[in-house]
Order: sequence, then C-alpha cells, then structure tokens
Amino acid sequence: MEPRLAAVDSKTLYKNMIKVALPISVQGLITSSLTLVDNLMVGSLGESELSAVGVAGNVFFVFFLLIWGFCAGCSTFLAQFFGAGDMKNIRKTLGFMVLVCGIIAGLFFLVTFGFPRTVLRLFTDIPVMIDLGAKYMRIAAFSTLFLVLAIPSNTALRSIQKPHIPLVTGIISFATNTILNYVLIFGKFGAPRMGVEGAALATCIARAFEACIIAYLIFGGKVPVSGKLRDFVGWPREFIARILRNAFPVTLNESLWGLGVTLYAAAFARISVTAYASIQASLAINDLFQTAAMGVGDASLILLGQKLGENNMEEARIYAKKFIRAGLFVGIVVGLLLILLGRPIVGFFDFTEEGAMYTRHILTIFGVMMPVTLLNMIIVTGVLRSGGDTRFAMIADAGSVWILGIPAAFLSALVFHWPIDMCAAAIQLEALVKLVVIWVRYRQEKWVKNVIAGL
Repeated sequence: MEPRLAAVDSKTLYKNMIKVALPISVQGLITSSLTLVDNLMVGSLGESELSAVGVAGNVFFVFFLLIWGFCAGCSTFLAQFFGAGDMKNIRKTLGFMVLVCGIIAGLFFLVTFGFPRTVLRLFTDIPVMIDLGAKYMRIAAFSTLFLVLAIPSNTALRSIQKPHIPLVTGIISFATNTILNYVLIFGKFGAPRMGVEGAALATCIARAFEACIIAYLIFGGKVPVSGKLRDFVGWPREFIARILRNAFPVTLNESLWGLGVTLYAAAFARISVTAYASIQASLAINDLFQTAAMGVGDASLILLGQKLGENNMEEARIYAKKFIRAGLFVGIVVGLLLILLGRPIVGFFDFTEEGAMYTRHILTIFGVMMPVTLLNMIIVTGVLRSGGDTRFAMIADAGSVWILGIPAAFLSALVFHWPIDMCAAAIQLEALVKLVVIWVRYRQEKWVKNVIAGL
C-alpha cells in the first residue's frame, strides 16, 4: 500500500507545490529584484553610498526578521487551522499577529528615527558611511510602520493557499518603488535629486501604498480571511499561550540569526568601503536567486502543516521526504544559475576592478553553497516548524551562526585580515555543521505532531 500511496502523493504534492510555491517564488523574486534595483541605482552614485545604505539596510533587516519570525511562528497554526477548516481561528490568529507586529514596529521606529547615528556606530566606524546611512535611516524608519499589516496578512493568505494575492500586491509595490527610486534618487521629471534619501522615501511611499491595498482587501470583504474588526480580536488565554509558546522560539530564532548576520556586516564593514560594497552587492544578487527558490521551503510548511492539521501523519512524512529531494534539486540548479548569470550582473555596478573581482568570487562561493542553504531552509522552516518543533530549530539555526559563523567572520576579517572573498568562504562553516545537526533531528520525527488539538 505504501508505494501506491507515495505515487498518489507525488502527483498531488507536485500539483500543490506548483500552486503554492510558484507565486511565493515569484513574489520573492520581485522583492529581491527590488533590493537589487535599489542597490544598482544607489550603487551608481558610488561605493560609499552603496555601503552606507547596505549598513542601514542591515538594521532594518533585523526588524524585518523580528516580525517575519513571529509571523512564521504563527504559520504553523494558520496552516493547521486551514487543514482543520477553522477560518474563525485563522482570523483571530491574524489579528493577534498584527497586534504583536505593531508593538515591535513602534519600538523599532522610535530607535531608528530618534537615534540613527548611535545605531549605525554599532556596525561601522567609517564616518562617510555613518553620515549617509543616518540620512537614509531617518526616512526609512517610517516604512516599518506600514509592514505591520502587510506581513501578517500576506502570511495568512499564503497559509490558506492564496499566494497569488500577496503576489499581486508585491508586483504593485515593486513597480511603485522602482519608478519612485528613479525619480527621487536622480531628480527626474522636476523632482529634487535626493540620492540615498530618495531611495528611503521611495521605499516608504511604496510600502504605504501596499498597506492601503491590503487593508482594503481585508476589511472590504475581498479575500477569504476578510471579516469585521471583532472577528480578529478576543483571544482566549490558552489560545495566546499556545501561539506564543510556538512563535517565541521562531521569533527569537530569526532575531538571533538576523542579528548574527548583521554582525557579519559589522566585521566586514571595518575592512574597507570596497570590501563592504562587494559583499553588499553579492548578497543582493544572491538573494535574487535564493529567494526565488525559497518558495519550496514556504510551500513545505504550508502543505505539511495542512496534513498535520488533518491528522494525516503518514502523508506528512512522505511529503517531507519529497520536499527535501525537490529542495536539493532546486538548490543545485539555482546555484549553477547564480554562478553563470551572477557575473554579468556585476557589470551593472559602478565598481573598481578590485571590487568587481571580489564580488565575482563571492558569488561563486554562494553558488556552490546554494544546495546546502536551501536544504537548511526547507528542514528548519518547512519541516521542523510545520509540526511545532520550533525550539530545536531555534537552537540549531541561531546557534550555528553565533557559535561558528560570527567568530569566523571576526577572526577572518579583523584578526587574520583575509580578503573579503575568503571571509565570505569562512562563514559557510556554520551552514555545513547546521545541516548535519538538523538532518539528525528530522530523522527523529519529533516534528510529526498536531499543535492545534483542543483549540
């Protein structure tokens, strides 16, 4: 019976995977393209401007991971509620997500708007990067307030297998941001030439527009999770406690992981402007390819969570195996594409010969490591979190960065004084060790459980 079940599951799985993963991948590609366009336009102003916006962007990256991490922790419940056909609790979960994200955004806004230079000095000691980065950060701080509704709503819509809606809003946001970047950074069509401040303002306007569209969809009865305000509030104590027990490790996981990555930046930004510009451009190009592949990881959480919510444990096990195989294949393909296509993209940056060389080398390292990166993402984000095994996922994911990655970054950059491409290679140790650890956990199957029973 199991081979026949596996064959049926394969057909269903790949159909659902395309349905769920493709829109998520396209939206991820659009988001990464937006970051790349930002980097290209700002990079045309010079390496100092690109490095400054890169450092400031890492600060906002920590904020994004905080709220994304909390929403990812709630995704386990959203997906399992969807599997159980419980739209009432899906709306309540969405409302609770917006509340918590609003608190986080408010605190983050006060810090980045009020003390930008103080924050930036934690990551670099180069004056020009602090001066330009502070100008960018003070304006971009407002964009955090508009993500309070957007990220939770997009998470909920994906979890109920409606990823095309966030895709459409993402396309609109991308188009708005790109056009405004061109107008405000370079002073086109009569607008003032604002440089890095123009990039920040364009981001704020695009995020505000996206938030207005989502609010119209949610409260205008246009999407399955629509409802009146009272449908999104009124959380029983057990409901809150169980969500927080699952979401807190994910939030802490993403926060520690994100802070660790920004500490990589703090080490690399002290090498030189050229070195940091190279790693910043490499990350933007890498994200363009990596995020396109992340749809497989997000789809695995959604589809596995649905099966677990249905109490269909055997199918969940089979789905997990097939997602991991698919992830390995996609990782190899995307890694090769990054190596082959990433190099021509480097030519669009206004780099010195040394900066271009370092960027090409770093992209090759990222391409070789792409299968490992994607497998880590699928097992942590898709498999372990789908069944609520979030505490172990946090220990493995964040622990590898702090125990291995950060020491490797600072030792290679500031003690051994290696070139930036060798520093980028050194931090890959954490990904290799993490894969071994989480693979053992996956095989133990402690993630195979229903977390919504009794709610």
